[in-house]
Amino acid sequence: MSANPGQISPLRGVTRHITGHNESGKAIVQSSSPGQWQSFEESAMAFNVVYTSQFPADLNNDADIKKHEQLQTSKMGLVNPGGTVCRIVDFAPSNDAVVHRTQSLDYGVVLEGEIELITEDSEPVIMRRGDVAVQRATMHGWRNPSETEWARLLFVLQDCQKLTVAGKEMGEDLGIATGVLNPSGN
Repeated sequence: MSANPGQISPLRGVTRHITGHNESGKAIVQSSSPGQWQSFEESAMAFNVVYTSQFPADLNNDADIKKHEQLQTSKMGLVNPGGTVCRIVDFAPSNDAVVHRTQSLDYGVVLEGEIELITEDSEPVIMRRGDVAVQRATMHGWRNPSETEWARLLFVLQDCQKLTVAGKEMGEDLGIATGVLNPSGN
């Protein structure tokens, strides 16, 4: 495991590489840095916010990098209002699923292990390495069914327009994580 501040899982550490351009317009790797992890649920899961951006992103004069750094020092929720979030989440073996709803369109990709996708009115779906969930502002949770192995997912969340189903506005609902996670405010 590489040194990633706050990482609690035994999975390989994560390094973020940000590209850019030199003064002649040629592509370069502008920076490389280890993942910064935040532990939740008594170390049953840990978040690494890889990057955040407004949408569409403004790459001129590193405006996106400055905005990302600004958001990292704020009390950002799961979703970046008016933007996107790229986040890696490590799940401990047999973790309790935190059922919640984000007002966002999310792509969840299993990178390591297996994970159960839990919804309100369907049987849990087992997802394996390489599987992708397209989460569309639904009540959902993630549970690692393994008793011994950690699981890792990559999520890309993008803010969405307010969703109304059967005449009811489906806003953010953090479930048992209310008061633990910051509300997104979108």
